[in-house]
Amino acid sequence: MDYTLEDAQRKEKLLKTVYTLQVKSDATFQKASPLLSNHPGMGMVTDHQVHQLAEKAKIICHDLDNIKNHLYYRQDDLVQRIPNPNGSRYGAVCGIHCSLDGSLYLTSENAPRVHILNRSGQTFQSLPCIEWKKKETFLPEDVTVTRAGMVAVTDMLNGTVCIFNNHSKFSKGEWLRIGKFSSPRGIGVDGSGKILVADYTEGQVHSFALDRAFKMQNAHSVSNLQGPRYVSLAPEGGFVVSEECGDVKLFSTSHKLVSTISTKYHHRFGNPTGVCSDREGNVIVADEQHQKVHLFPRSGSAICLVSKGLQRPAGIACSTQGLLYIADNGDNFIKVFRYRVRPYYSADITLSESPIVTPRGRAK
Repeated sequence: MDYTLEDAQRKEKLLKTVYTLQVKSDATFQKASPLLSNHPGMGMVTDHQVHQLAEKAKIICHDLDNIKNHLYYRQDDLVQRIPNPNGSRYGAVCGIHCSLDGSLYLTSENAPRVHILNRSGQTFQSLPCIEWKKKETFLPEDVTVTRAGMVAVTDMLNGTVCIFNNHSKFSKGEWLRIGKFSSPRGIGVDGSGKILVADYTEGQVHSFALDRAFKMQNAHSVSNLQGPRYVSLAPEGGFVVSEECGDVKLFSTSHKLVSTISTKYHHRFGNPTGVCSDREGNVIVADEQHQKVHLFPRSGSAICLVSKGLQRPAGIACSTQGLLYIADNGDNFIKVFRYRVRPYYSADITLSESPIVTPRGRAK
């Protein structure tokens, strides 16, 4: 059978099924509503029948959510492979962040710099990780961009967070050290603009705000995590964190545990690594051991976005153009997948997070 004919028949069957459910539901509601509103009792309808209908309705609603989600998303749609700007000299990409304008920020193992790439995957700026006052280099672990548009990285060897201040007295900009942590790995920003830091050995996620003098304010920590690796903004404004050889947990803006991915979606992780959330409220997680990436929607079951072509997926990020960026430590490439059929928010882009890190003078 011709594929296009088969595809058309499947579409027609799906539309007929959904339409039949809609018509029957509307008809039942129109008949039942006046009877239940104006007459006492329930007639011959038993509690068991009501319970049975409620349970079937849950299943049907869940199935409809799954159908909708599978219409929205793509699987294994690789559109680009971006080589690590550092090559193989320093090691694989370990941190990745995508800003609202589509710029990519990358950190690599043992590389003392942050690369900034445009949408085409070309490096247009490189920030050397040097403290000019001490003339010392440091190695950034993970990277994010603050609400004010400044690059922030974790420095695990020195146990600090470093913020790039391009308005300093130094013509090349200045890295400022913030706080003291045991082993800061992942870094992100929550819905209120606070910086999030995953402290690996301490099993904590720290959050804090910065004042105009770059001093920490309103610091708070969430404890009892099992090797937190990556942390990101959660759909409801809190944060989501991956635990090495463990789970992925969602926390509210008040730092209360909302849910664990494995329990809510009946999903078993091998070794969850990179996490991110998109603007539709989905959580996306890379699994290094299973070599896959799954999307966990607000409603419905988990969806496998990438089922092949990955070796050691680490950091991930998604863009407002419906693209998913995966740092693959296995072959040292950033792999770009189109995971949305038609990004509903592609035109909804603000430039408040656009890269404004260009220092006075030319970056080297």
